[in-house]
Amino acid sequence: MANQDKIKELIDKRVQARLGGGEKRIEAQHQKGKFTARERIDMLLDEGSFEEFDMFVTHRCTNFGLEKTKFLGDGVVTGHGTIDGRVVYLFSQDFTVFGGSLSETFAQKICKVMDMAMKVGAPVIGINDSGGARIQEGVTSLAGYAEIFERNILASGVIPQISAIFGPCAGGAVYSPALTDFVLMSDKSSYMFVTGPKVVKTVTGEDISTEDLGGATIHATKSGVSHFLCEDEKEGILIIRKLLSYLPQNNLEEPPITPCSDPIDRLEDSLNEIIPENPNHPYDMKDVIYTIVDSQEFLEVHRNYAKNIIVGFAKFNGVPTGIIANQPNYLAGVLDIEASRKAARFVRFCDAFNIQILTLVDVPGFLPGSGQEYGGIIIHGAKLMFAYGEATVPKITITLRKSYGGAHDVMSCKQLRGDLNYAWPTAEIAVMGASGAIEVLEGRKLAELTDPEERAKFVDEKVTEYKDKFANPYQAAAYGYIDDIIEPRNSRFRIIRGFESLATKKLSNPPKKHCNIPL
Repeated sequence: MANQDKIKELIDKRVQARLGGGEKRIEAQHQKGKFTARERIDMLLDEGSFEEFDMFVTHRCTNFGLEKTKFLGDGVVTGHGTIDGRVVYLFSQDFTVFGGSLSETFAQKICKVMDMAMKVGAPVIGINDSGGARIQEGVTSLAGYAEIFERNILASGVIPQISAIFGPCAGGAVYSPALTDFVLMSDKSSYMFVTGPKVVKTVTGEDISTEDLGGATIHATKSGVSHFLCEDEKEGILIIRKLLSYLPQNNLEEPPITPCSDPIDRLEDSLNEIIPENPNHPYDMKDVIYTIVDSQEFLEVHRNYAKNIIVGFAKFNGVPTGIIANQPNYLAGVLDIEASRKAARFVRFCDAFNIQILTLVDVPGFLPGSGQEYGGIIIHGAKLMFAYGEATVPKITITLRKSYGGAHDVMSCKQLRGDLNYAWPTAEIAVMGASGAIEVLEGRKLAELTDPEERAKFVDEKVTEYKDKFANPYQAAAYGYIDDIIEPRNSRFRIIRGFESLATKKLSNPPKKHCNIPL
């Protein structure tokens, strides 16, 4: 064969590989409102930056006549490219080839890019659109999944891992995304579950639709498996690009600092008025967040799950920062099982990747009740405490209003190695609210007072006395548990100055194989 013929053969094979399962299947993918594996990569990466691996790989299976049907690439597109000029490794599952089902060689391709990402210290992005294990391959397919899982585990906390679910993801396939740092799902076109509706019906008798069992909305609101609910794939791609703008390439690097045109000493008079006079009235903590961050930009994580706590990324003077904040506008900002889990995972991610943490506190306590106790609120609340206490990144805490009981300790208090703990003048730091405290402190006296008017007068006096003592931050400041009481409108400046002073912080935990966080 002449050289020109060999080159033509190469070009023809490349064209064939890029067609995946063929024009008809590509058209079927488009009719579902979904993009192909390669279209997703083109949308995600900087133009012209994609370098592909293993375009000519084919499966090796001879069971059930599968050897008669082979496609170049074998159902997954892998390689590396850049996003905003920064290297990322990625794989994109191709539903047009055997329904995106995972074979031995399919898994090997994914493992190769993950191994390369670990070698060079770059993020891994997985785009999932797969029917699950390739049944004809049997145990080699299952082994392939386990090979991927092991790499997810070893890469955890070393390089950022992001999973986009843009189609089906079922059975063993769900565990790789679950092991990664962030999961995105596209609304109405993606789902995740361990067992599908048919098996559920057979085993339990429950009749449930695919969407209600494992749709994007379910995982964004009820299970918390999905961190971002995307209207469509295009929005999902934009979120991935935005998310990466806050993250370092790996755990040995600092997050990317960008120029900031928003003045660091910008005063916000509205913050002086934002806390209601009545301590039982709500306000929206997001109004505080958007006011103090650079250019009002805040990328909220888990927006639709455990809304009583807010987590997400913003920048202060161009420096990426993780924000954790109680939300008085939802369940009064109380801490419950879901909120504790959500915040703990986020704190640990920030700590793993050198992202400084700002905590905004307005918490009345933990949610009481048998449902919470039976569900293990003690263990789940301890996760958040553990995460803050273990974190060695710079941590600034601002108490805006309530900080009661065990919830005060859990929300990055001074004794959990908070570096700078500030409070607004409206802060109330106490074991519990005034009414409950008086019931405990004056229970015997209250039992003796049978006259309703006398009782009411006594309660009012004692509540006032309690509030005078604790409905302010000065007692905590007197002990040094609060480093300074700041004017609300000056919060942005004090946060930026504080983080600048902590930029060279050095802190390490005792040597150990690993911690045993209460799971």
